[in-house]
Amino acid sequence: MIYQTKIVVVEDDNDLRFLYQSKLERAGFKVYTAKNGIEGLTVIQAYNPHIILLDLLMPHMGGAEMLARLRAEEWGSDIRVVVLTNISKDEAPPTLRFLNVDRYIVKAHHTPAQVVDIVCEVLGIKRTGDRAIT
Repeated sequence: MIYQTKIVVVEDDNDLRFLYQSKLERAGFKVYTAKNGIEGLTVIQAYNPHIILLDLLMPHMGGAEMLARLRAEEWGSDIRVVVLTNISKDEAPPTLRFLNVDRYIVKAHHTPAQVVDIVCEVLGIKRTGDRAIT
């Protein structure tokens, strides 16, 4: 069996969700997606990912609330999280400081390829070409 790093992308924008999923899958990751925080918690609990890419502004339950609920659960307390949003860090909910976020990325300032690089960096994964060595 080949070990594969699992990622959950929680993003309400369908096009962006698909874009990140495609780029990460081409890099060799197993990617699961959710379109809001409620769905995100369900998917995260079901698949126990190594890392989550989390948007902040979403309908039904935003990313900050989802992350607070995730961190309150034993099964979700140590999962790596990269916030991936278009809200500047200065405008982010202040509670994020206490929720163990590994990186904060403004989408408009990073290409999907750069996001893959950041995911690899946070997880300590090496890359060869476009593929992550997982």
